[in-house]
Amino acid sequence: MNYTVNDYKKGQPRWCPGCGDHSFLASLQKAMAELGVPPYQTAVISGIGCSSRLPYYVNTYAMQTIHGRAAAIATGVKVANPELTVWQVSGDGDGLAIGGNHFIHAMRRNVDINIILLNNRIYGLTKGQYSPTSPRGFVSKSSPYGTVEDPFRPAELCFGARGHFFARAVATDSTGTVHILKAAAQHKGATVCEILQNCVIFNNGAHEPIYTREGRERNAIYVEHGKPLVFGEQKQYGLVQEGFGLKVVEIGKDGYTLDDILVHDAHCQDNTLQLKLAMMDNEHGFPVALGVIRDVEAPTYDEAIYAQIEEVKAAKPYHCFEELLETNDIWEVK
Repeated sequence: MNYTVNDYKKGQPRWCPGCGDHSFLASLQKAMAELGVPPYQTAVISGIGCSSRLPYYVNTYAMQTIHGRAAAIATGVKVANPELTVWQVSGDGDGLAIGGNHFIHAMRRNVDINIILLNNRIYGLTKGQYSPTSPRGFVSKSSPYGTVEDPFRPAELCFGARGHFFARAVATDSTGTVHILKAAAQHKGATVCEILQNCVIFNNGAHEPIYTREGRERNAIYVEHGKPLVFGEQKQYGLVQEGFGLKVVEIGKDGYTLDDILVHDAHCQDNTLQLKLAMMDNEHGFPVALGVIRDVEAPTYDEAIYAQIEEVKAAKPYHCFEELLETNDIWEVK
């Protein structure tokens, strides 16, 4: 069958007007339709938070779980039902604070689930406390004088946990979001899609430099495997290697040509350059990297479990409970 966006729609979304969740939901439904995985072969799992209401608005198998446990439930769903395409939807608080332990182990195990991390750098549902991704000095209801903590950077956490897929998009960029969601679904193994989104009530403008199309042209770089790392309104800037780091140069000046510009390799096993791309930010004079930054194949947890079961079964003299009983000594009681 050919599926349309309407096949994946359900209910009336209840988020604040202007919330990035609206944009992301539309992109997810569009990606699902383009992937063509039937709704009955799709499951959406969430934890607790504004973004975690999303399962109510997709016409698939869905479950809202408890705070921080979405990855644990999603793992169970995938292992028990390996034919399902499993999406996990978490906010930066739900996914990286109380759910941080499950996040890193889902990466380490390489469970074949797609983790969507909706990052607005704030706790929205509980009314404006700082989150694990809020920047140092951030003033909120729970840090009235500014937080004294350094934030988690989701890419760094993913890479450090030996993650094999990381991508990033802006919620208001439907084309970019749909692209990375489809790439994640087609990747076998754990994937992380960081979605930079806005909370208009408690943290308006959190990603302001790149939240508009014009802003992204100036302050972001779309990375694509096998393509030069160029950006700017006229693609006049590029990234070159300088020592162990990266450097922004203007093509055609200071002797730099397009041949000097680095080419993105999302499939490289060595994640050194991929991590450097993922960690770039505007505060340090770099563009924010958007797109699929890392995409490397590796054995998956769920496939390994089933392969192990078959291996053990083949080595056993019994294959069912009745055969098990007949394997040992038998006494007949009259």
